[in-house]
Amino acid sequence: MLIAAAVCPHPPVLFPEVAQGAAAELDPLRAACDRAVALLVKSGADRLHVVGRGDSERRHGPGAGGDLTAYGVDVRVGPAPGVLGLAATVGRRLAERAGAAPDGYLELPADTTPERAAELGRALAGEAERVALLVMGDGSARRDEHSPGYVDERAVPYDDAVADALARADASYLAGLTADTARELMVAGRPAWQVLAGATEGAPFKGETIAYEAPYGVGYLVATWIGNDLDGAEAPGAQLRE
Repeated sequence: MLIAAAVCPHPPVLFPEVAQGAAAELDPLRAACDRAVALLVKSGADRLHVVGRGDSERRHGPGAGGDLTAYGVDVRVGPAPGVLGLAATVGRRLAERAGAAPDGYLELPADTTPERAAELGRALAGEAERVALLVMGDGSARRDEHSPGYVDERAVPYDDAVADALARADASYLAGLTADTARELMVAGRPAWQVLAGATEGAPFKGETIAYEAPYGVGYLVATWIGNDLDGAEAPGAQLRE
């Protein structure tokens, strides 16, 4: 059963080694991610899974690692670098910073259907009595003139709505996101968010959007979901906005 989840973005610049001279400007976003992942450590979950985008649907065990050699830096995460994609690699680093050791990693391609994502979410939630998810996913990369993609006027409202759904722990809204619109708006987080929606299995959660920023024209969302059965943990900190 899912008892807690943290939602974080996965830009390589979350690693100071990649950001270099611009590292300090992302310190608030890193701090928000650290606060969100700390909730998972406090949850007392039996299992912690990292979920994020990848080239294909793949499951990896706790020994899988990743690296950032594709981004020009020799940064390795985990005992078997080169196995995990970017999202899972960033997730592993965030978990390790919080003192957690993920039990597994699920990578999903961009064309994962909402139905398949929900199915996988239910399966993850059913693996133990107390399951926590670290859900990695960026918002739209078509927000403004600084974005990697051409500006699309739908991008900011799309991210705003996702931020609101995360704050309300609205699994139904996330489950209803379409693969076509996410692809058009270059939204990397859609499959992982829908795994989270499926993992709730309709149970109520308390949500909070801790950070919502777009320093490089990409929507970066940090949020927490706390289940009613989560004892002794509180949502970490006040909401931050752009």
